Amino acid sequence: MLLLIAGLPGSGKTTVARAFAALSGSVHLNSDTIRHELGLMGHYRPENKEKVYFTLLERSRKALLQGKTVVVDSTFFKESVREPFRALASECSVPLRWVEVRAEEHTLRERLSHPRPDSEADFSVYEKIRDAFEPLLDERLIVNTDTETPESAALKIQQYLKV
Repeated sequence: MLLLIAGLPGSGKTTVARAFAALSGSVHLNSDTIRHELGLMGHYRPENKEKVYFTLLERSRKALLQGKTVVVDSTFFKESVREPFRALASECSVPLRWVEVRAEEHTLRERLSHPRPDSEADFSVYEKIRDAFEPLLDERLIVNTDTETPESAALKIQQYLKV
């Protein structure tokens, strides 16, 4: 299975993805971690973003072909980024599921006011991505990290995937 966790910066995507991966034994891939590994921190030109997403796709493909469940967390704010992952699930003949992680703007502002090891995004980056976010129309579970702990969100995802 390919599980894609989408949401705006500061929403708690990575924290929720880590909790679910720990609960389920899934492989967890994160766009910010890949960016760091590729030496592309601070580099957001289109060709740099393409390298990050190409690497995410290739690592996802490898794990899926080994029979593993893969959890990828990223903003997935554009259809052009989402579509290759849909194609990958089809190519690998695995189910594709989406989780959208949300939080109230005042929560996001607070979270983004502190440096985070996983992301360079601050509130101005959040605003840019929020304004450019293309609606996610796929069937999905919506998790709100204002009301869910990472552990309760992981359990909710586990239940969602069983349905």
